[in-house]
Amino acid sequence: MSVSVAALLGWLEAWPGARWLQDSGTAYLFVNAAHLLGIALLLGSILPLDLRLVFAGANERLAILARSAVRVAATGLALAIATGAWLFSVQPLAYLGNAAFRWKLVLLALALANIAAQHRLLRRRPWPRNPGDVPAGMRMLAGLSALLWTATLVAGRWIGFV
Repeated sequence: MSVSVAALLGWLEAWPGARWLQDSGTAYLFVNAAHLLGIALLLGSILPLDLRLVFAGANERLAILARSAVRVAATGLALAIATGAWLFSVQPLAYLGNAAFRWKLVLLALALANIAAQHRLLRRRPWPRNPGDVPAGMRMLAGLSALLWTATLVAGRWIGFV
């Protein structure tokens, strides 16, 4: 690890937000709970939508629900990333040394790239109005989304066991 990366991680571990979590079990508990809430909002809203697209197709009612589900998922993602970064700051060197954490970052990057691909596809094609109208690409990206978000969750839970 280069000196500049080590210095950055040392600074991160010493910033007041990290120190507060290091010194207060209660603060850590609430930030961790907020992280879990973000994950719950993300997965609880996007998995049903993904699975519906993969196995049952789409319709106009689902299009209306999808807009709300995507907003809730985006809110959960923002909360999970913000609180995850804050939790990371408590022990950045330890986390970077954890294989499960590194897998989580790779899976998260892939899940975010999948979101970009899904939104690109939706800009090119209108939302399907009938279950049979869901393009294979949309079904594939929805299935990949469900798989990647679930795998990211598992990798995150795995961190404490490695």
